[in-house]
Amino acid sequence: MDFLVIDDDKTFRDAACLLVEEEGHYTQPAGGSQAALENLKDENFDAVLLDVKLGGESGLDLLTQLLRLQPNLPVVMLTAEGSVDVAVEAMRRGALDFLLKPFTREQLHRVLARLQRFQQMSQNIERLEREVKETKQQNPELLMDFESGPMRDMMGIVEKAARTPASVLLLGESGTGKSVLAKAIHQRSHLADKPLVTVSCPSLSKELLESELFGHVKGAFTGAVRDHWGKVKAAHGGTLFLDEIGDLPMEIQPKLLRLLQEREYERLGENVTRQADLRVIAATNRDLRKLVNQGHFREDLYFRLNVIALEVPALRCRVGDLERFASHYLKHFASQCGRNVRFNPEALTRIRSYPWPGNLRELRNAIERAVILAKADGEIGSEDMPVEGRVGADDHGITPQPGEMVTLERLEEAHIKKILDRTGSVAEAARVLGVDQATVYRKRKKMGLEPVHELQVA
Repeated sequence: MDFLVIDDDKTFRDAACLLVEEEGHYTQPAGGSQAALENLKDENFDAVLLDVKLGGESGLDLLTQLLRLQPNLPVVMLTAEGSVDVAVEAMRRGALDFLLKPFTREQLHRVLARLQRFQQMSQNIERLEREVKETKQQNPELLMDFESGPMRDMMGIVEKAARTPASVLLLGESGTGKSVLAKAIHQRSHLADKPLVTVSCPSLSKELLESELFGHVKGAFTGAVRDHWGKVKAAHGGTLFLDEIGDLPMEIQPKLLRLLQEREYERLGENVTRQADLRVIAATNRDLRKLVNQGHFREDLYFRLNVIALEVPALRCRVGDLERFASHYLKHFASQCGRNVRFNPEALTRIRSYPWPGNLRELRNAIERAVILAKADGEIGSEDMPVEGRVGADDHGITPQPGEMVTLERLEEAHIKKILDRTGSVAEAARVLGVDQATVYRKRKKMGLEPVHELQVA
C-alpha cells in the first residue's frame, strides 16, 4: 500500500515512515497542508496517516480538503491528546480510524491490517463494477472466441501460462491484438484482482521512460521537482505489461533484467533498493533475436522475457476468424450508434478478400466507419468498406502465406526475402534454401533487391 504520512514533527514523521515501510508498504512524508495537497494531486495514495495538530494548522480542516480531492481515501488520525471529542469530530468528518501518539509497533500493525482489509474490499468492489461495465459495453475483442486452428492452439497455451508467474513474450505484427491478449492473460491469472499496469516503451525519451518505469526522487534530473513513484511500484502485486519492448533503450535494459532476476529496483537519484512483487508480460512487433544479433538488445534479457513466447498470427492468416471478428465489431458499433445495420454478401466478400495489413485495428476502424456511413436502409455494401478488393499482396507490403490464392512464384519470392532478412548473408541463405549461391544471387536480382557485393561469381 502507498501511505501519505502528514506530521509537522520531522522526527516523528520519519520514524512513522520507517515503521510503515518495515511492514512492506511505501510512504511519502509531508510536513504540512500545502505539501500534503500537492502530493495528493500528483499521486494516488491508498491511505493517509494525519496528525490532528500541524503546527499552526488544523489536521481536521486538512482532512476535509483531502477527502474533497479523493472522497474514498482512508485516513487515520494521529493525536497526542486522547480526547473523545476530537475522535468523534474526526470520524464525523470522514476519518476511518484513530491512533494515539506515541503508539507501539503492535498498535500500528493492527491499524495497518484494518486498512489492508479495507483496501481489499474496495478493490473487489471496483473490480466487480469494472466487470459489469465491460459486460454492458460488450468490448468486442474480449468477447471474441476463436475457431481457427492457430488461435485455438495459442489460447490453450494462454490458459496454461496464465496460471503461472512466468514471464510471457507476445510477438506479432502491429494491430494483431497483443495488448488485448495481455489483458486476457492477466484476467485468467491468480493476479486478476490486482493491477495491470501498461508502459509503452517507445513513447518517451530514455530519461523519462526510466523515470516512468522506476520512479525518481526530487532533484534526480532537470524538471524532477518532487518525488515520483513509477509504474513498477504501481504494478506491485499485479502485472506489468511492457508494450513494444523491442524499442527499450539499451541503457535501461540492465535495470529491467535486474527487476526480472532479483525482483529489485531503485528510483532515479536514490540508493534505496526496493522489492517488486509482480509478473511481467512484454510485447513487440520486432524480431528480438535479430536485434540481439545486431547488438541492440541484451541476450540475457531476451531469454528472461522469452520464458513463454506466443506468436499472435496476422489477421490474414486467420480467415476462419475474420468474419466472426467483423460480426462482433458490427454488433458493437451498431449498438453504440443505435443503428440496425447488416452486411450484404458483397461486403462480406470484400472483407474476406482483403489482406488487412493493419490487422484487427484496421478492421475495427473500417467497420466503425461503415456503420456510421451506412445507408438509411441499414445495409452495408462493398462500396461502404474503405478498402479495395484483394490485389497482389506485395502491393500492400504483405507477405503471402502458404494456402493463399497466390502464385508459386510470389510465394517463393516471399520465402527467399524472409530467409535473406533472417540470415543476413547470401551464403547462409543458400545453405538454408538448399541451393547454390549463384541461384540466390540471380533471384535477388530478379526481385529488384539491392546488389550483393559479398558474392563472387566465377
